Amino acid sequence: MEPPAGRLSRDADLACDFDRGSLVAVRREVERISRERGLTDLALYRFLIAVNEIMTNAVRHGGGRGRLTLWRAGGRLFCRVDDRGPGMAPPPPYDDRPPPPDSMNGRGLWLARRNVAGFTLRTGPDGTSITLEAGPPA
Repeated sequence: MEPPAGRLSRDADLACDFDRGSLVAVRREVERISRERGLTDLALYRFLIAVNEIMTNAVRHGGGRGRLTLWRAGGRLFCRVDDRGPGMAPPPPYDDRPPPPDSMNGRGLWLARRNVAGFTLRTGPDGTSITLEAGPPA
């Protein structure tokens, strides 16, 4: 579920750009808002792990920066991270197994998927967009 087009800044709980230097501050703000929106305990912890992994991937692989949008819809909390990197190869179908021990990549996406109720990935030559839905993993 995406935030309403054209009204994003007013309807989003948080919409901000980030880079390596601001990762910690943005994660703390996501945590604060998530708590205010009712996430607690394990659900909060899992959502923050997923958000952290996707933000870190945007910085490491997506051009050094990204944009985070956090919003509520239908009683659920969502977070989208967009970057302007070169895109990525589509990951293999999710089957709950971790990447092979000798794999250099893929653990962040695996961790994120394992810790949220919904995970949507869109990628292309102009960047990658990942949307996470808080809640117990599906």
